Amino acid sequence: MANAPTKPTTPVKKESSSASGMFASLTIPICLAVAICIFVFILGDPSHFKGGDVENGYPSDIFGTIHKGGVIVPLIMSFLLMVIVFSIERFVVIGKASGTGSVDSFVRKIQNLLNKGDIAGASAECDKQKGSVANVIKSALKKYGEMEAETGLDVDQKTLAIQKDIEEATALEMPMLEQNLTIIATLVSIGTLTGLLGTVVGMIGAFSSLATAGVPNQVELSSHISEALINTAFGISTSAISIIMYNVFTSKIDKLTYAIDETGFSIVQTFAASHKNK
Repeated sequence: MANAPTKPTTPVKKESSSASGMFASLTIPICLAVAICIFVFILGDPSHFKGGDVENGYPSDIFGTIHKGGVIVPLIMSFLLMVIVFSIERFVVIGKASGTGSVDSFVRKIQNLLNKGDIAGASAECDKQKGSVANVIKSALKKYGEMEAETGLDVDQKTLAIQKDIEEATALEMPMLEQNLTIIATLVSIGTLTGLLGTVVGMIGAFSSLATAGVPNQVELSSHISEALINTAFGISTSAISIIMYNVFTSKIDKLTYAIDETGFSIVQTFAASHKNK
């Protein structure tokens, strides 16, 4: 008995994976550098402090108050910038993967054409739609045509070959969609923990001020309390945005995966139904 061919008709996207990895490697240090520059040159500008004294002066606006959060602030700011940059990058990538039109409409068109037996028309729709879903479906349709011309396999083997091609083509597309999501997920925890670290450092400074002999320095005490609260606020904000973005992207990817599974099932069922008596 001949074995069903399993070689997928969709090429491995090594270039996309390499480009995404390079993007992540460059984004992280750039975000850190930008955050440090913002902290030093914008938030730390003397105009944001009474008397122009950055070190000992009292903040005159919100920028000066944030600067008083201490050295951990630029670190958390860099995390927030990373979330924003990687979220924009994922929106672009997943948007391209969805194709030029509505995925739901595309799936319905493919299913209608399959019910009519118009494989060429379905393939033409894939060329119009583009994107990851269309790539997988076009690969399956190409395998569909190959199996119709194949004479050495029975119907079950041909159906299995089409199903395997869909699975393997999907496996080649999914990593591109899921890249950098791990970074966003990691920032959920890192943002909270770093904010907590800044809070602890600020409270240590505040209690140290209270422990000094005589009347505590009110400016120094308020500065340490501000440091604690600002780091808490930044840490929570970063984690909250990271959670929202991660859930948004996983939801979009699940939608694309479901569309592929639904259409792939229709292709397999159509082939099996139209060739069961052959």
